Amino acid sequence: MYIVDSYALAVIFCVITMLGWGSWANTLKMTTEKWEFPLYYWDYSIGLVLTTLLFGFTFGSFGTEGRSFIADLSQADTSSLISAFIGGVIFNLSNLLIVAAIAVAGLAVAFPVGVGLALVIGVIVNYIKVPEGQPYMLFGGVLLVVLAIVINGVASSKVAKSQGSTPVKGIVLSILAGIIMGFFYRFVADSMTFNFAAPEAGKMTPYSAMFVFTVGIFISSFVFNTWFMYKPIEGKAVTFADYFKLGSPRNHLMGILGGFIWCAAMEFNLIAADKAGPAISYGLGQGATMIGAAWGVFVWKEFAKAPKGTNKLLTAMFVFFIIGLSLIVVARLN
Repeated sequence: MYIVDSYALAVIFCVITMLGWGSWANTLKMTTEKWEFPLYYWDYSIGLVLTTLLFGFTFGSFGTEGRSFIADLSQADTSSLISAFIGGVIFNLSNLLIVAAIAVAGLAVAFPVGVGLALVIGVIVNYIKVPEGQPYMLFGGVLLVVLAIVINGVASSKVAKSQGSTPVKGIVLSILAGIIMGFFYRFVADSMTFNFAAPEAGKMTPYSAMFVFTVGIFISSFVFNTWFMYKPIEGKAVTFADYFKLGSPRNHLMGILGGFIWCAAMEFNLIAADKAGPAISYGLGQGATMIGAAWGVFVWKEFAKAPKGTNKLLTAMFVFFIIGLSLIVVARLN
């Protein structure tokens, strides 16, 4: 299996994670209006599973160190398999809420609030379990990220107020998603060994852990996503028949591509955790909040009609995110 051999490369992999996690949701916005997000999500889930198989039979099976994908999956004990599967279930519920929040409030609100909150909770939870990195730097970075989230909320409120609407629904969905999402990574990490070259028996390497994780997402979608289909938070109710009747090749491709982008980013993140540690690997990857916000602000123009003074708030948000993420990276070097 392929193994990262330096902290510098691990940081590069985490930056790839940040870009992927912050960009995959663009594929939802690139589907047609009649393609409601629960229909998109089925293709997204399929894309996740296919991506783990691609990584498993390539990166996870080449090289002389560690265990190959199939051998590693075969030796995993029950507790590791269950832990990775539960991680997938937890992530799935939170991610569906994030997708719903994007549909309601846009990327520039859903990502900073939801994923930013998940970053804060996730770093704390993972650091308690595996305390790697200088705590003052690490949690100083987390504090700046919290400030960025608050500033984003203020900016969103100004826009909504100027348009005579309220962002409450989108913000509530984002907060709920962020709280739930903050815990999924710990379950995946608990299923894994963090000595990839000489993995302990019963634990899994990133490639097999990710496969079980995405199976948890796909199977739990028959509960969570089916609920969103028939009881939508935003848009109209859809049926399983609509998936086949309304699904153009472009719409299906966008969903699978979204799953590939997110899952490839997660694979790189877990591969990097061997050298970076779970708290830093997860925290830096969740810099996706800044990337998602940038897409919403600069590409999709979600703040185009913002009142005077909003641009200063957005600038402050990006500055706090960048400094906070930099401190999270440096925390491992001190």
